[in-house]
Amino acid sequence: MIILDTIFPLFALLLLGSLLRLTHITDESFLKTADKLVYYIFFPAMLFWKIGNSTGQMGSSIGLCLSGMTAVVMVFGLSLLFIYFSRMPVGQAGSFSQACYRFNTYIGMAIIINILGEEGVRHFGILLGFVIPVINVLAVCVLIWHSGKNLHIKDKIRFFVRALISNPLILGCVGGLLVARSGFVFPRVMNNTFSLMTSVTLPLALISIGGTLSFKGIACHTRASLVAVLFKLLVLPALGFLMLKLFHVTGVPFKTGMIFFCLPTSTAIYVLSAQLNSDTELASSAIMLSTLFSFVSLSAALLFF
Repeated sequence: MIILDTIFPLFALLLLGSLLRLTHITDESFLKTADKLVYYIFFPAMLFWKIGNSTGQMGSSIGLCLSGMTAVVMVFGLSLLFIYFSRMPVGQAGSFSQACYRFNTYIGMAIIINILGEEGVRHFGILLGFVIPVINVLAVCVLIWHSGKNLHIKDKIRFFVRALISNPLILGCVGGLLVARSGFVFPRVMNNTFSLMTSVTLPLALISIGGTLSFKGIACHTRASLVAVLFKLLVLPALGFLMLKLFHVTGVPFKTGMIFFCLPTSTAIYVLSAQLNSDTELASSAIMLSTLFSFVSLSAALLFF
């Protein structure tokens, strides 16, 4: 029942988003606008509010953050080895590497809110604040290296800085942590405002993701996409589990970590691949297959952990 109650509603909204796009009730313009609203306003506001209202100590999340960063870096290294030994074309390397370790934040938050509640959201938010900068640096490094462009060192530094300081999710997490540490208590009017404002976040995000999912490119990139899915949904959870045990993470942080490791690939890899001259069809294929197969990985995480 836990799978039916928790995961099925997420995939139902993803399917709804796809059906709305197929029936032309929504279009590309709407989906782009919805994605911007979620990414730049609603989701950062949710992170700020949820983390800012939390009362737990950050110390219990340190092991979780170390586990998450270590496992991600290990899978990143394995993806580079696969790129090298398989002689993957330069134009595909950046998209492939991202698909191996980047994660869908929205699906993760939806599951954690339903399963672990406010405590899980706090741990997940702290994890995001540490992992997202690391992931952005890794992704941009590979994309720039394999972009085929002779970028000046100043351009490379600008990409790095922009990826770190302008990320609204990082800003929302950091802001929430500062509020929580300050002891400030949101007055009822602010809680009611944030509650109303953020209630649209996850449904809109899932509908938007469903509308952008596509089978385009799967036929041409089946092997690379399946290997990326294998890294993301099997190797990363296995390494993540070992890291959580190594750093003695237990309880809600452990459950938060296992959900995090089993999440599908982020849809953001398509946008970044397009910006830095990488294969967008491979990115789209990896996103689609990862989202479909994540039903299995997330079900396993909920059942066994």
